[in-house]
Amino acid sequence: MNTLWIKTKNRLVEEIEHLGFPAELGELVAKNLGSPQAMERMISYLCYVKPNSAELIVDEMLAICSDVERWKNKKLSEQANSAYNGVLNTGFGE
Repeated sequence: MNTLWIKTKNRLVEEIEHLGFPAELGELVAKNLGSPQAMERMISYLCYVKPNSAELIVDEMLAICSDVERWKNKKLSEQANSAYNGVLNTGFGE
């Protein structure tokens, strides 16, 4: 694991603990989010909304995971479309 991931995970866990929830919740949220960018988004949510239940935290985590998955699928679709257009424009080659 890289240093950025670890630092961001630690900040996320600290924010969750600051709200009165156990560190284990923060660890699980970080693991599910996966990337520092997704964890940063969650940290912003925690700082601005200050959720008062674990359910709200998990709900936001799931929403972020869904957005990340939707973005990944969009990028894969764009790549496939580009390859398909390449075949249409140039054929299969020789």
